[in-house]
Amino acid sequence: MAGQYPTPHINAAPEDFAKTVLMPGDPLRAAYIAEHFLENAVLVNNVRGVQGYTGYYKGARVSVMASGMGMPSMGIYSYELFHIFDVDHIIRIGSAGAIQPDIHVRDIVIGMGTSTDSAFAEGFRLPGRLAPVCSYPLLSCCTRTADALGLKYHVGNILSSDHFYNDEEMIPEGLQAVNAWRKVGVMAIEMESAALYMNAARCGKHALSICTVSDHILTGEATTAEERQTSFTDMMTLALETVKNLTAKREN
Repeated sequence: MAGQYPTPHINAAPEDFAKTVLMPGDPLRAAYIAEHFLENAVLVNNVRGVQGYTGYYKGARVSVMASGMGMPSMGIYSYELFHIFDVDHIIRIGSAGAIQPDIHVRDIVIGMGTSTDSAFAEGFRLPGRLAPVCSYPLLSCCTRTADALGLKYHVGNILSSDHFYNDEEMIPEGLQAVNAWRKVGVMAIEMESAALYMNAARCGKHALSICTVSDHILTGEATTAEERQTSFTDMMTLALETVKNLTAKREN
C-alpha cells in the first residue's frame, strides 16, 4: 500500500506512475525516451531536475524517471517508488564499463547478479552477506524479447561500485581491483544496480538492470556524453518491448 506523498524527492501521487518504471541515471535520457518513444507522455515529477514521465508504448502504460548517479541516489528513488508510490517493477537502463575482452563498446549487458564494494546492505542489519540478484520473471521476459529482436547481449554478474575515481587507478601498475573482478567473471562496472536489487528484495518487488557498454576500462575505448544520452536506442527499445510483453502477459 502506498505511503505518505509527495516525498522530498518526488512530487506526485501513486496513480501518476505506471506499475513499471524505467530508470536511466541521466534525467536527459529520461526526457529523450519520453519524447522519442512514448505517446501522450506527461511530466509527473521534476523535483531537483529529476524528470519523470508517464505515457504509453504500443498501448502499455510505462513511466520513465532518472535515478541520478550512485547507490545512495538510486536507493532513495527506488525505495520511494516501491514503498510509497506502489510501483511493482523497476528496470534500470544505464551505462557500464566493460572489463571482459569479449564484451565491446555498445554491447548490452544484463545483470543477473550484482557484486558490490558498497556498504549499502548494512542498512538491512542482516546476520550475513546478501547476494543481490534480479527478478527472474523480468530477466526471462527480457532475454526472450532480446532474442526476438535479434539483439546481441550478455547475461551475468556486474559490479556496482561506490568509486568512479580511486587512487589505485592513478598508479602505473593500476587496475588491480578491476582485474580481480574480471578474474571471477564480472562483466562490467556501474554504480547503481546493487541498491536497486536490494531494495526490490526487501520490498518483495521486481528489478532488472540493462546496461549499454559506454566504455571499455581495459582498452580505453569510450563513447561521448551525447552518445550515452541519445544513441543507446537498442537498450531503450529492449526495455520498452520488455514492458510491453510483460504487460501483455499480466493482462492475459
